[in-house]
Amino acid sequence: MPSPSRSLRRALAGGVAAALLVSAGASACSSPQPGPSADDVSTTTGAGSDGSAGTGGSTGTTTSGTSTATTSAAPTSTPTPRPTGPVTLLGGLDIAWSVVVLPDGSALVSERNTGRVHLVPKPGSGGRSTVAGRLPITRTEGEGGLLGLAVAADFATDPTVYAYYSTDNDNRIAAVPWRDGTLGEPDVIFTGIPRGRNHNGGRIAFGPDGYLYVGTGEAGDTSLSQNLGSLGGKILRITRQGDPAPGNPFGGSPIWSYGHRNVQGLAWDSRKRLWASEFGQNTEDELNLITPGGNYGWPEVEGKAGEPDFIDPVAQWPTSEMSPSGIAVGPDGAVYMAALRGQSVWRVPVNADGTAGTPTRHLQGTYGRIRDIRFVAGRAWVTTSNNDGADRLVSLPLADVGSR
Repeated sequence: MPSPSRSLRRALAGGVAAALLVSAGASACSSPQPGPSADDVSTTTGAGSDGSAGTGGSTGTTTSGTSTATTSAAPTSTPTPRPTGPVTLLGGLDIAWSVVVLPDGSALVSERNTGRVHLVPKPGSGGRSTVAGRLPITRTEGEGGLLGLAVAADFATDPTVYAYYSTDNDNRIAAVPWRDGTLGEPDVIFTGIPRGRNHNGGRIAFGPDGYLYVGTGEAGDTSLSQNLGSLGGKILRITRQGDPAPGNPFGGSPIWSYGHRNVQGLAWDSRKRLWASEFGQNTEDELNLITPGGNYGWPEVEGKAGEPDFIDPVAQWPTSEMSPSGIAVGPDGAVYMAALRGQSVWRVPVNADGTAGTPTRHLQGTYGRIRDIRFVAGRAWVTTSNNDGADRLVSLPLADVGSR
């Protein structure tokens, strides 16, 4: 299947030339597809919409270094104390969806319902968070909007931010230039990903091979997942220009794997193996080890089925305990999964043979629904997704998520 034409991409990019200032549509609570594991189903159990002791909209503070002097030596700087407990790095967000860390230690956070991208300074720098720009999303009811962000390993020499977002007709990916803390004009590189009220996928990440991987959903049409002529219900692998990456398993197609329901988490371990989270419908949410060309079974099977034509998940959970979104590989080599309905972070030890050890659950109910997780400078960063206008980016000690 060919990728979108370059002429179409240029036309689309021209049509959004001034779109960074377009306001996002009104925020709406998402309604679930049939089955309890729909992505953005709000719950009223546990610790409530925010669930923490602090105020969700507050901005974390840092302690500046101080100078001391002695009679025998010149003044020396005292390092900024390392935090020992949770710190809110950014608050007051309207569905914090994705967080990516830049080479200088600062971070970008996407806001699903508004299209805004926030720049969070490196912790301890004393800087203030700013809005770096706004993507030209279309927000209607449901799960669409500004979703995943990604930067490549060579961001310092090629400062480009990649963003996955919804329009009236589709989900698409744009390459957005970055300069002096500000987003420039988006260049649409890939279009035509099915958009629905639910199951829009949205996670993007650069793999160890330098190509961009894209998790998509079947947009509520289950027939798309098994259809190799559709981009829905897939993991895609593309170049920075939006073309199918060389070596893809289906010739000139961008498809890397298929038979997915709604992929919102992608991460690689030290062996360069790709792990992906998967929303189930009524019974099982999944952690999958991705094989090029692999068929992961949806909608024919859900969870471990033992069917020879489909690849079983490495681990699975009842939908009431998980609804997984972003995932990351921790410093201990385990896979960490952010749980929405489960309001937790799950730690899953993985073995050299691709099997999983016993998962453990952490932060249950502490912050409400958790959307994304990253490991940064010896800390765990999580974003909340409670749809209350008070979502935040929180920095935590590793022990809080069970990291060893």
